[in-house]
Amino acid sequence: MDTPNGAVSKLTVHQTDPILVTPAEETKKGLYFLSNLDQNVAVIVRTIYCYKPAAKANQDDPVEVIRKSLARVLVHYYPLAGRLAIGPEGKLVVDCNGEGALFVEAEAECGMEEIGDVRSNPDLQNLGKLVYEVPGAAGNVLKMPPLVAQVTKFKCGGFVLGLAINHCLFDGIAAMEFVNSWGEIARGLPLSIPPFLDRTILKSRNPAQIDHVHGELLDVELKFEDPKEEEDPMVYKSFPLTFEQLETLKSKSAAGGGDVDPLAEKKRSTFEALSGFVWRARTQSLNFPPNQPTKLIFAVDGRAKFVPPLPTGYFGNGIVFTNSICEAGELVNQPLSRAAGLVGESVRMVDDGYMRSAIDYFEVTRARPSMAATLVITTWSRLAFDTADFGWGGPLFSAPVGLPGKEAVLFLADGEEEGRKKGVRVFLGLPASAMKTFEKLVKEV
Repeated sequence: MDTPNGAVSKLTVHQTDPILVTPAEETKKGLYFLSNLDQNVAVIVRTIYCYKPAAKANQDDPVEVIRKSLARVLVHYYPLAGRLAIGPEGKLVVDCNGEGALFVEAEAECGMEEIGDVRSNPDLQNLGKLVYEVPGAAGNVLKMPPLVAQVTKFKCGGFVLGLAINHCLFDGIAAMEFVNSWGEIARGLPLSIPPFLDRTILKSRNPAQIDHVHGELLDVELKFEDPKEEEDPMVYKSFPLTFEQLETLKSKSAAGGGDVDPLAEKKRSTFEALSGFVWRARTQSLNFPPNQPTKLIFAVDGRAKFVPPLPTGYFGNGIVFTNSICEAGELVNQPLSRAAGLVGESVRMVDDGYMRSAIDYFEVTRARPSMAATLVITTWSRLAFDTADFGWGGPLFSAPVGLPGKEAVLFLADGEEEGRKKGVRVFLGLPASAMKTFEKLVKEV
């Protein structure tokens, strides 16, 4: 079955009442520590995994397979069966009470090909019906179970697994390992990467040692008034950039005017070039005043950068956020090399000392910055979600369902043909007027 192209104008999905899936065996109870790297990412991340119809007529029911294997994988990942709470220190913890993950069975009134191209032209209203939304939980993470799963069966025999997971439970790498472990159990296999559950290895130091500037946690003064959404509604689009276009951006990001990065003579990484381009193009599209500081925040995987490195299978957020700040006028009027150079400097300043300082900084300040004039880039392009196999092979495709905030941009892998060099999809939301400008700038690459 090929990736769908058309889409029904309105997807009709019938959901059954949710049930609780508890761990198949008794698990540890009590309060589970979340590190300071977990605290500021308590947002719900929604994803879907789309599977083709079974090859055999007597194939097991996917609802039963996925539900039963969820109970077994929760034995290993038991905090996902608990509930978020505020601990004695005023920070998020997980109350490991074994209450269970929320599970929903659903049926769609169409074939799976009719949900449309979820990667290049996502219909978020339709896709949202494939991930269960807990009534009354919007805006309050304490009312949302850490894991919500929905299996939607389609008339064609295919099905979609929709997940809603709180980011404070794990980052992309750990989430990928969890979903793949779930699939291994569904197929009767042992876990290839058992989770390492002890997050206290990332406790803050005593006394705290804040020896870096953490601009990612500072507020930016807003020098203009954001347009109201009813006047300029948000539009969400996904833009594919081919391998060749990425190479062009890397060439344009080499040394140039305004680039003070000492490594400017070296060719930029794809991430540095693409992040610099998106930051610059988005700032230009939003028409910020020239004196408006604009902040870029992005996550760096710190697993191998910690000393010692985090253990294999670390269950939690092993990412740390770093930042660049630049006035809009400077960012837009200088060559792309300036923006890419700022990103490169921020990437290279992340080491064990920086990450430990960030952990301590939150411990002392409990800083939760506003997102004014801020762009948050998250990279999913290297995450192997396409390996999640519950017995029907890997998914035809997987995709995010929306963004965790209007400031967020996702980099997604693009291109699966054998032998093809992969490109990247840039998924973001902008006011309608700004999106037209951003689209024009992408076409000029």
